[in-house]
Amino acid sequence: MSYALSFLDKSPIDGSEPASQALQRSLALARRAEDLGYRRFWVAEHHNSPKLASSSPEILISHLLAHTRRIRIGSGGVMLQHYSAYKVAENFNLLAALAPGRVDLGVGKAPGGFPLSTAALQKAYDPSRKPSFEAQLTELDGFLRHEHDIESTIEELAAFPAPDEPPGRFLLGASPDSARLAARLGWGFVYAGHIHGDDAAIAQSLTAYRQAGGKIAVLAISVITAQTAAIADRFLGDTRRFHLEIKGGQNVNVGSHEQALEYARQAGATDYRIEERSPRVLRGTPADVHLELQRLHDRFGIDEFIIDCPVSEGAHRLSTIELLAGTRNAAAA
Repeated sequence: MSYALSFLDKSPIDGSEPASQALQRSLALARRAEDLGYRRFWVAEHHNSPKLASSSPEILISHLLAHTRRIRIGSGGVMLQHYSAYKVAENFNLLAALAPGRVDLGVGKAPGGFPLSTAALQKAYDPSRKPSFEAQLTELDGFLRHEHDIESTIEELAAFPAPDEPPGRFLLGASPDSARLAARLGWGFVYAGHIHGDDAAIAQSLTAYRQAGGKIAVLAISVITAQTAAIADRFLGDTRRFHLEIKGGQNVNVGSHEQALEYARQAGATDYRIEERSPRVLRGTPADVHLELQRLHDRFGIDEFIIDCPVSEGAHRLSTIELLAGTRNAAAA
């Protein structure tokens, strides 16, 4: 098996447990992933979501960095549209200075919530002056590079501190346009297969990325695994995803047709289209999952997979990390 494993955690709140317990579990998962040789542990950003505890990835990243030693910790991802590119660069340059060589900045274009939370996050901004996402990402890239002579920064704006090693930079997306943007800036590209994962869609975006000169392509994918396929099947809920395209507005992916309608209602949209998408969900025994990961590695040249476990139960999330690593390490031996 010639590919690396990483893990994406959304800090789901299981049942009636407090948010503190979900966040403690995120730390336990990160530590276990580190022990078992995972390359990265990323945390997500979601707003106004009562069942998800991770609304500020930068804060959670700093906590995880302080309690781990080797594994790379990052965002999957920061929802850049809500923020100043300058402040995001300051945050991640500081994190990278605190933990050299261990910090990743993954950036997403999605809002990470519905229009009500987006309006609250962007209330202080003048919409007419809001730059495009491409302009924001380009500006962020410049602030992260520190290409100016430090002595000249009195007149040249820079985002300090300047870390010994800049954070790893990744754009999360599921379209050829996002892939080409990542390549143009020299960023890694994470294809969101856990949102839109059929082979044709993956091939289209990864081909665009590589043809534009991109180098580091990662595939995010949902996995439900257990010691037997029958047990794995019992954890499988509704894994469908729906793409909402609003004319002249924000395009988003949500978990149900009802959520798509509610998003359109909150946005005040009347001209929109809802399309059901096919997320890539691998389920079965760890051997079954690795067989499909190997196929995807061979088919698309993917050298790293970011595993998303769409089950909130803490014990199952931990066993997913352990089972995948155990089967991989046994095969390697």
